[in-house]
Amino acid sequence: WWEGDDARSVYFIGKDNIPFHTIIWPGMLLGYGGLNLPTDVPANQYVTFKGGKASASRGVGLTIGAGLEMFQADALRYALAASLPEQSDTDLSVEEIGRRINDELVATWGNLVNRVLSMVHRTCDGAVPAAGGRAPEDLALLEAVDAALVTAGSQIHRVELRAALRTGMGAAAAVNAYLNATEPWKLAKVDPERANVVLGTALAAVVGVRVALAPYLPFSTSTLDDVLGPVDSWERRELSPGSPIGKPTPLFAKVDLDVLLSDQVDG
Repeated sequence: WWEGDDARSVYFIGKDNIPFHTIIWPGMLLGYGGLNLPTDVPANQYVTFKGGKASASRGVGLTIGAGLEMFQADALRYALAASLPEQSDTDLSVEEIGRRINDELVATWGNLVNRVLSMVHRTCDGAVPAAGGRAPEDLALLEAVDAALVTAGSQIHRVELRAALRTGMGAAAAVNAYLNATEPWKLAKVDPERANVVLGTALAAVVGVRVALAPYLPFSTSTLDDVLGPVDSWERRELSPGSPIGKPTPLFAKVDLDVLLSDQVDG
């Protein structure tokens, strides 16, 4: 990769290493001749932990091993990605990680997936609803999800990882807002046909949001793949009407902050 014409090298560094990796190191590579220069150097600001600069050598911060004992891998990955110090220093704590998991990941994405798949099983016998007869608000939602995929893809290409995650989660929030506005659980009692269209639209939107969040949530995305089918491209695809949907299981466990904080005190 250090010589290939089509190779890209991205250097993830802290801001204190900017001079070396943007001036001295490229000069050394040029001195050897023929070696690829860095394609991008997305330097980050500092991560502080409870107000102090994180340092592995001083034991300040949270190790990956300790974090995985407290949180699910995808949940921890989400909280860290959502807190990346791309534009300014970020202060982390175990409490803040737990809060992000509960208030953002579980509340927005985890609950959305569970409510949509559960309603499909309850209302449509576990099969993909027909996609026809969509109203303007249905089409507007899917257009918003498609636009979010384009935006998130561009942000990832520019190594704006925190922003891309925010874009994906914004799309998830839009699907939740759509469900709250259309109330398919009520429609199922008075207008089953419209309820099916709404659920089919929400399911199609979930399929798209899943693509945007897949780079950050690989394990839970794999679980969702078993239910909806695999992700094979960076775009939303329509599921075949009538095809079976696997039964949903919660993707993420809510963090018990009281227990978490108690363990921190005891430790």
